[in-house]
Amino acid sequence: MTRTLHYSIHEVAPYINWVYFFHAWGFPPRFAAVSRIHGCDACRAGWLAGFPEEERGRAAEAMQLFKDAQRMLSALDGDFRTHVRFGLYPANSDGDDLLFSDPDQAGRTLRLPLLRQQHTVQGNGPYLCLADFVRPAAQGIPDTAGIFAATVDAEMEHLYENGPYADDFRHLLAQTLADRLAEASTEKMHQEVRRTYWGYAADERLSIEELLVEKFTGIRPAVGYPSLPDQSVNFLLSDWLGFSDIGIRLTENGAMIPHASVSGLMLSHPAARYFSVGKIGEDQLEDYALRREIPVERIRKYLAANL
Repeated sequence: MTRTLHYSIHEVAPYINWVYFFHAWGFPPRFAAVSRIHGCDACRAGWLAGFPEEERGRAAEAMQLFKDAQRMLSALDGDFRTHVRFGLYPANSDGDDLLFSDPDQAGRTLRLPLLRQQHTVQGNGPYLCLADFVRPAAQGIPDTAGIFAATVDAEMEHLYENGPYADDFRHLLAQTLADRLAEASTEKMHQEVRRTYWGYAADERLSIEELLVEKFTGIRPAVGYPSLPDQSVNFLLSDWLGFSDIGIRLTENGAMIPHASVSGLMLSHPAARYFSVGKIGEDQLEDYALRREIPVERIRKYLAANL
């Protein structure tokens, strides 16, 4: 199953994680609570009063920034959309690789090499790999795993960048909102996948707040994040899923354009959890390069932060 979804801004805005929005502007997480208060003057005044006097100026800045963000989201709605493409496929693990097949195209397969931890916080392991959360091929029973990509209309990132309406603040605000909208789109899509398309959590009834702290079953590891650190796997995922169908193109290093894009995997195992691959040694680097069928020195560039 492969689907392409298009969302209006007002459909995905409720799924924005404002903690990360404010982080991009240099605010500690506690200031993101402004997104949860009622908009009346009394509620805003009460929220400000809850801060120590020396922090109220900063809290007022956060409140104004949130107002500006809400106004921009309203202005963007109707003119811009977000886009998600995802697929759910028969899948199995083979060692540290994931094997995908395409039920709609006989003989089409994808082998996705992954990385395993060589160091853990717990000295006695386990040493995790994302492939651990998918049924092994040796059992002879197919499992399911998902692949996704999400982005925004490319023009959104360039608003107020040049021309008579150029404005540095609004340009940065548009960029940070575009990033959050792409992530929010994956949040909404993943909820629909769990409830309907995949249906492994059809009875899930979580609030937005519960979604944003990942109370749901399963995980959605993104490319470039600690459990899936090699950005170049985007080449494999894009060829398989068709990132270009929603306007995403890749640089020579596998970075996505528009920048406000996210891609990754969806795994349903109830024990699946996020982790950091962390530092790897030359032995795993060479093994991974062999499985990727890419020269070691090229893979070394992709995984420089993990060496």
